[in-house]
Amino acid sequence: MRLPIARGPLTDELISALRRPAGSVRLFGAGLALDPPAAVLADDDLQLGLWTCYELHYGGFTDAQPGWEWEPELMSWTRALEDLFSSALRGCVRLEPAPAGNSIADRLRALIDADSGPELSRQLQSSATAEEFREFVTHRSIYHLKEADPHSWAIPRLRGKAKAALVEILSDEYGAGSVSRMHSELFRATMRSLGLDDSYGHYLDQVPGVTLAINNLMSYFGLHRENRGALAGHLAAFEMTSSTPNRRYGKGLRRLGGDATATRFYDEHVTADALHEQLAAHDLCGSLVADEPELADDVLFGAACALHLDNVFAEHLLSCWTTGSSSLRTAETERPADRDVVSTTGAGAVAG
Repeated sequence: MRLPIARGPLTDELISALRRPAGSVRLFGAGLALDPPAAVLADDDLQLGLWTCYELHYGGFTDAQPGWEWEPELMSWTRALEDLFSSALRGCVRLEPAPAGNSIADRLRALIDADSGPELSRQLQSSATAEEFREFVTHRSIYHLKEADPHSWAIPRLRGKAKAALVEILSDEYGAGSVSRMHSELFRATMRSLGLDDSYGHYLDQVPGVTLAINNLMSYFGLHRENRGALAGHLAAFEMTSSTPNRRYGKGLRRLGGDATATRFYDEHVTADALHEQLAAHDLCGSLVADEPELADDVLFGAACALHLDNVFAEHLLSCWTTGSSSLRTAETERPADRDVVSTTGAGAVAG
């Protein structure tokens, strides 16, 4: 995958730096001032900047210079973006006190049951057009083509029953040893059935900040050991709210003419996530909190963040479709002619 198109001063500075030798460029964090918190969570420039920094820990970029992944200057810059992101999450996500004595699984269920966000899945099941469904799949490709990777960061940070539960969930996500059954491969088949390019990151330049924020949340939790409780809660919320929407997605795609290959990704999640719900809530989160009671609030915070960003995402898509406009950044798809040029000379500061 190649570096994305910049969306403002932050990503212009970052992407220019990544094309130059690691350690040769100072990063000043141009434009690191956003308010209110909701603006941070949807900001194209900031979310793309954070996503780009995180992607260096995954597959990386073919046109970035080597050595940037752990370069101290970039680590400091990434931390500044994370501080903004974390503060925005804390400002938008509030947790109500729970009755004493409730298990963490019960508290997760209560949190999910109290969520009253827009039901995007109903729209996709009953009335979305083929083009709207393609847009939805395009957004989701940013995560589903590397499904389970962010949550895998938690494996070495857990122990005992919590670790075993996480590995069992992720084994299903990775196809239990069969490439053809990997959820990322099933999603590729769905993309192809809709006439979409199934290569990883192909639609990065088209998706808005809120889509990237959903992905950044998982990476932020996953890449920091201190966030292991939040990552477990995020996965629990993901699994506990998955079966019903995926059943609706499958029905919606069949309504539009999708065959069994096209809908297999969604059909698979209907059954798999019914089991994963119990594993995530009780064996993963329950065992983690039993071992480390101080992580209970972190587990709930991670789940609440997952629900909040999914609601912001759904509101974005539904509001765009209501007005007849695209939910994608369709005007941003053209790449400049000189994007294949990689600078390997020169040092000094990138202008802010």
